[in-house]
Amino acid sequence: MRKGTPLQIRKIAFIGTGIMGAPIAGHIMDAGYDVTVHNRTREKAEALLARGAHWADSPAEAAADADVVFTMLGYPTDVEDVYLATDGLIRTAKKGAWLIDLTTSSPELARDIHDAAEVEDRHAFDCPVTGGEQGAIDGTLTLIVGAAEKDVEGVLPVLESFSSRRFYFDQPGGGQTAKLCNQVSLVSCMVGYADALALAQQSGIDPELMLEVLANGTGGSGASRTLAPKSLAGDYKPGFLVEHLRKDVALALRRSEDLDITLPGAETAFTLLDMLCQIGGSRMGTQALTLLYQEEETCKAAGLDWSLLDQGEDEGDGHECSCGHDHGDGHECCGGHHHDHGDGHECHCHHHE
Repeated sequence: MRKGTPLQIRKIAFIGTGIMGAPIAGHIMDAGYDVTVHNRTREKAEALLARGAHWADSPAEAAADADVVFTMLGYPTDVEDVYLATDGLIRTAKKGAWLIDLTTSSPELARDIHDAAEVEDRHAFDCPVTGGEQGAIDGTLTLIVGAAEKDVEGVLPVLESFSSRRFYFDQPGGGQTAKLCNQVSLVSCMVGYADALALAQQSGIDPELMLEVLANGTGGSGASRTLAPKSLAGDYKPGFLVEHLRKDVALALRRSEDLDITLPGAETAFTLLDMLCQIGGSRMGTQALTLLYQEEETCKAAGLDWSLLDQGEDEGDGHECSCGHDHGDGHECCGGHHHDHGDGHECHCHHHE
């Protein structure tokens, strides 16, 4: 990878202008860069276009003349297609361009992309983010970089335009691994506050007051501070989609199997997230996890349908999802990396647009 030589960065491509991508691209524009955007659904880029961004009909077109290309996609399958397909970024970006993936994806895939880029005289590194939709809007995201700081110094001004903190893990895929660690901790905290809310509500004590106790004691967490109040208010608007958190946990479980370790907290959380997806909650915010503890009528009012779970169970079991983790429930997920399968498996979950 090219070392930290100052770069004359003028043109930037941003691929994936969804919940997180659109505000990030907006901050890059605010910093004075010339930005070209692409998204599967053009409507999600209209606000950026109205502010002066340029539109491209494909990732290849967006990247053709860019000094730096950012991607913020939904699943490893999307990342693999955008980077490694015949018309992918590795081949279509200009020589010397920086390719920075902000998606939470597979560490193995991140290493493959880095290595392929170096062969083609491009420079790629994984840079997943944490901080959620609000952090993206505020420009205060934390970046988890799969490279050494000295090696990416040249693009630091762009990274600083939408982040407040950056951590460097010095190796390709290191950022993705650290982000999966974050997600494993997050989901256990989410299950913890969901359990606590259910116990408080069923015991007849004030759940809001109970959350204040958590906030002032050792039982609190970032999840209980930011997400639990939304759960309590019945606000399930997505800042981060349930299906994407399920994907992240699936990736972590796959990695745990590679390492021959057990992650019981993540296993439990995956089961709950998967259940929520199966009954219609895949596009809700992750705080909708607490709906699984509610009466059926409350779930129905929120748009969930428990009968869908029964239908899924009737379709058979023992299915191994594309994260390589056997869930035994007929569920297909999108945590996979195509060339690891070798079995023709095709995933049918929704892709982030």
